[in-house]
Amino acid sequence: MFVLKSDHAGGILSNPFIVRKAAVLGAGVMGAQIAAHLINANIETLLFELPAEGEQPDANVLKAIGKLKKQEPAPLSVIERANCIEPANYEQHLEKLGDCDLVIEAIAERLDLKSALYEKIAPYLNDQAILVSNTSGLSINRLAAAVPETLRPRFCGVHFFNPPRYMYLVELIPDQQSDPQVLDALESFLVTSLGKGVVRAKDTPNFIANRIGVFSILATMHHARQYNLGFDLVDKLTGTLIGRPKSATFRTADLVGLDILAHVVQTMRDGLAEDPWHSYYTVPEWLQRLIEQGALGQKSGKGIYQKQGKDIHVLDPDTNTYQLAQSEVNSEVEALLKEKDPAVRLASLREHPHLQAQFLWAIHRDLFHYCAVQLASIADNARDLDFAIRWGFGWQHGPFEIWQAAGWNTVADWIEADRAEGKTMAETPLPAWVRTVGQDTAQGVHTQQGSYAPAVDNMQPRSQLPVYQRQLFPDRLVGETTTYGETILETDALRMWHTGDQIAIVSFKTKKHTIDNLVLQGMQQAIAEAERYFRALVIWQTEPPFSLGANLKKATERPKTEVSSAPPAPPPPPSFFEKLFKRARKATEAAVLQAARSLDMADKLMAGKLAEVEVMIAHFQQISQQLRYSVIPTVAAVDNMALGGGCEFVMHCDRAVATLETYIGLVEAGVGLLPAGGGCKEFALRAARNAPDGDPFPMLKHHFQTVAMAQLAKSAEQAKALHYLKPADVIVMNRLELLHVAKTQAQALIETGYRPPLRAREIVVAGATGAATLKGNMVNLLEGGFISEHDYLIGSKIADVMCGGDIVAGSRVDEEWLLKLERAAFIELLATEKTQERIANTLKTGKPLRN
Repeated sequence: MFVLKSDHAGGILSNPFIVRKAAVLGAGVMGAQIAAHLINANIETLLFELPAEGEQPDANVLKAIGKLKKQEPAPLSVIERANCIEPANYEQHLEKLGDCDLVIEAIAERLDLKSALYEKIAPYLNDQAILVSNTSGLSINRLAAAVPETLRPRFCGVHFFNPPRYMYLVELIPDQQSDPQVLDALESFLVTSLGKGVVRAKDTPNFIANRIGVFSILATMHHARQYNLGFDLVDKLTGTLIGRPKSATFRTADLVGLDILAHVVQTMRDGLAEDPWHSYYTVPEWLQRLIEQGALGQKSGKGIYQKQGKDIHVLDPDTNTYQLAQSEVNSEVEALLKEKDPAVRLASLREHPHLQAQFLWAIHRDLFHYCAVQLASIADNARDLDFAIRWGFGWQHGPFEIWQAAGWNTVADWIEADRAEGKTMAETPLPAWVRTVGQDTAQGVHTQQGSYAPAVDNMQPRSQLPVYQRQLFPDRLVGETTTYGETILETDALRMWHTGDQIAIVSFKTKKHTIDNLVLQGMQQAIAEAERYFRALVIWQTEPPFSLGANLKKATERPKTEVSSAPPAPPPPPSFFEKLFKRARKATEAAVLQAARSLDMADKLMAGKLAEVEVMIAHFQQISQQLRYSVIPTVAAVDNMALGGGCEFVMHCDRAVATLETYIGLVEAGVGLLPAGGGCKEFALRAARNAPDGDPFPMLKHHFQTVAMAQLAKSAEQAKALHYLKPADVIVMNRLELLHVAKTQAQALIETGYRPPLRAREIVVAGATGAATLKGNMVNLLEGGFISEHDYLIGSKIADVMCGGDIVAGSRVDEEWLLKLERAAFIELLATEKTQERIANTLKTGKPLRN
């Protein structure tokens, strides 16, 4: 809720600014996807398009909405949300704009078309509505000339990046008459409601991200030709090896669309006549030739790259033919790029005689030079420029960050030396502020106090808008340090800390935050400490992902320092389970040993030590149960991926708070196992509690399908539909607000006088009859060739566990009964040769194996 007041004629938003309803004008690729993301954020949305001829005037917009259901990556958090977008056309429905708080224009990048549309819709907007243009580079002030004077204070540019759901960056570009409070309210809305990282840009061609990003592409193209390097080689050099996306340079151009890239370049050429680099704002002849041929990149099936059969071919610009992409990075240059010290890495590239090294130094040098000269005209400060490139182009670090990390003054000397020798793309000297910053801060443009802002010739702190108080630990830059609270306890595997309140936070230290024995032992102590001295416990990782699940490679490792005593082995199971475990151990000890060798697990899984795996699984289940029944509320703050055991931890916490872009699932079946950290038990319990007429099977069959097919939810909304998340769990749009909301949820549970749930002692199960029904359905799939025999075995084990084992349907069991079934079935599957093959293949290739 954002209260806006203004003295402008026409009055501006004297009431709180709440976007109850929005409209998107234009159902093209960007407009339709912006509408989809508004719907993802639970905002009622109209999507306008030109009327179609015939009996259905909304046919054009309905077609665009239909495409949203098929696109990959999916613009919608769940496909069904497409039905929530309200179709509209400009002839019949303009009066509906009167109900809209926010109107986003996203039609073709033509000044005349946009201006005509503003004149057409202006009479229908209410006197508090905000109108924005989603333009990638047109002048906002020129667009504003077509907007009525009373509307000008509520008009600005908002540049979403494609695809809008996934790209974090939004550029906010004010018109000369934009009301500052309108801009503040809009920024707050974009940050919290739509989950975006907002950068305010000046009204210059292509704003910040495209201006810098496209110059980087042009400079790379220029130096690729200068050093006679193939396009596929350039992509290998300018991708992950230097902290940029795998698509690098030329593949990125294909993904964006060569025609769109050419349009952006032309915008720079038309609008930047006095720019020192103006001569480089041109589309290379070979690129223009591709466009004329209709080879526009990925969308046309052919561009700089072309797939021929299973092979990827790349354009040779000299012959205008495609050659097999097979260039390799020089081994010495690759070794230099793996150097961890940025100063050593960049210095080595500059000094190394190999053409690939010289090329890499040249593209960095000219980018640094360009950013320094252009900063004052395109951005308020160096922070906004770096974040625009990180968030908009997916670089690990922005240009100024790379420069600063390599030694600010040293790099400046190198740039000036190369400029004096005529090696740079422009002769313009570095601006004076570059040397001043180097003297004043002794580090560069980013400091703990702020980032350099040319307008004030000083360091500018971060925005003080209230919305940013929700970001307890915002994205940090080189030159900034972050302290994550005060340590409560710390082991090799995790750290428990607090921020001065009554809520303890646990963060894992393992790679990808996998869960091994050290994590489990640390969690055991963390829960005990939290119950003793705090009022709630939050699991939150300082960096994504939440957790990729259990790490069996470290199943039996002991801590280097004594943190807490190892958990006792579980008590001897009843005879029913004893038989299951005995059968599992005897399955094939030789096969287990072979699998152990291939998995580097020989010392854990070889004959005689299989029991240690059972203990580890029992320990995992114990921690899951402690999260569920702790005397204080437990909250999982989930971002990115929560797989396998990570998902099971989430399912057992009292509350989960997940970002929209959370990918969560029990995926063990994909590697030939089943969830054994309480996941199968949890689904059986949920089916029983939500059973219509006391019969758990109708719900259970859906849960079984989720687990047996290793279904991965590709959004937090989908995770709710698959029941990985509970109805009461909370979804947040902005990942940087995750910890704030998680702590707020924990505090809310505290305020209710929290008591843990009662233990489930009588869980109604579907029994042998339910398991037989599930297996019967799988037999049809097996006979039809849709699943393998091992898939059938895995599914059968999952069915047995979730249905409660070989007992009568309607029997009542407790949680421990189901947990023991999980453990036994896990060990049985682990002992099979085909499961071992699946695990080995996954560890080796990162891909699942179907055998």
